[in-house]
Amino acid sequence: MAAAALNLRQNYSLYAIPAAWILSLAPHFYAVQLGKFDNRNPRSYTKSLESDQSIDAETKGRIQRAEGAQQNGFENVGLFAAAVVAGNIAKLDNWTLNALTGGYLASRVLYNLLYINNTTDGAANARSAVFVSGIAMIFTLFIKAGNALKGQL
Repeated sequence: MAAAALNLRQNYSLYAIPAAWILSLAPHFYAVQLGKFDNRNPRSYTKSLESDQSIDAETKGRIQRAEGAQQNGFENVGLFAAAVVAGNIAKLDNWTLNALTGGYLASRVLYNLLYINNTTDGAANARSAVFVSGIAMIFTLFIKAGNALKGQL
């Protein structure tokens, strides 16, 4: 239904950049509601968990994994944004831009869920595979852009 509401012939790729940033931040908001977050010293949040006896070990792990998911998202959102801009500069077709940026956003949603809920080696391996697939979409954008611009610069 939502896909039917979108005109997929339009280029939505630039909208994916702020969406990726929001998806990077989302795990932090989840983690904050699980524990005792001190906004005066936000970077000490996961460290302060170690001595907090009021939070059980499972919740502490979930908070730490959510914060890790947030950090991972912010670590690669710049690479994603650069790839999207490169794809637009190269005038890649809208279907390619939409498919790769939409696929990347979907990989980030799945990555966050797998990271936060990970308690097994299998889930950790799935998370890593999803991460690599998202990075592959970024690299695909760069390669397609490079191929399109070959000889033009």
